[in-house]
Amino acid sequence: FVKQNYKDLKTLNPKFPILIRECRGIDPQIWARYDMGVERGIRLEGLTEPQILKALEDLVKAGASLKA
Repeated sequence: FVKQNYKDLKTLNPKFPILIRECRGIDPQIWARYDMGVERGIRLEGLTEPQILKALEDLVKAGASLKA
């Protein structure tokens, strides 16, 4: 997923910081850190590429709702 989508993610979100950590034996996860110390994480094990994109969109929407 990362190899196929990183360039597009950065192109579409140039100011959004993305940190990728590689590690063996660890379940894949995506984390978002918002203002005021709020963090949300989603496990990605077994998800398809469209499901991972949906999880990312959900985290973006959650961040937008926190600003409202």
